[in-house]
Amino acid sequence: MAGFERQARVADRIRVVLSERLQKGLRDPRLGFVTITDVRVTGDLQMASVFYTVYGTDEEREGTAAALKAATGLLRSEVGRQLNTRLTPTLEFIPDGLPEEASHLSELLREARERDAQVHSLAENASYAGDEDPYKDDDEA
Repeated sequence: MAGFERQARVADRIRVVLSERLQKGLRDPRLGFVTITDVRVTGDLQMASVFYTVYGTDEEREGTAAALKAATGLLRSEVGRQLNTRLTPTLEFIPDGLPEEASHLSELLREARERDAQVHSLAENASYAGDEDPYKDDDEA
């Protein structure tokens, strides 16, 4: 459908415009090292959810969230100037939880590999608890 293609184009263009603007910098010292990870636009192009990550401590993340909230109007007008659409979408900045989830999954995978190695080392020296073929009949012998 053409609607989904247009949503994707608008979302990609918003991501590029915001990334370029944030790369130039804002005059807010609270703004940390921000990466725009994804932008999702509603079907009517009225609302854009901007997902971002911040490299740094929790304090820097909170400061960056406050700086982005304060600069939302400036960033929206920048998007409106470069987007060339009839209506400029409202921007909502959402911290992306993907890096934390990825590190958690990496930790779980590491733990699973360690447990597999332990089980494998135990299995190397293991022997059968009973006969090799527990299902044989005494009549067959």
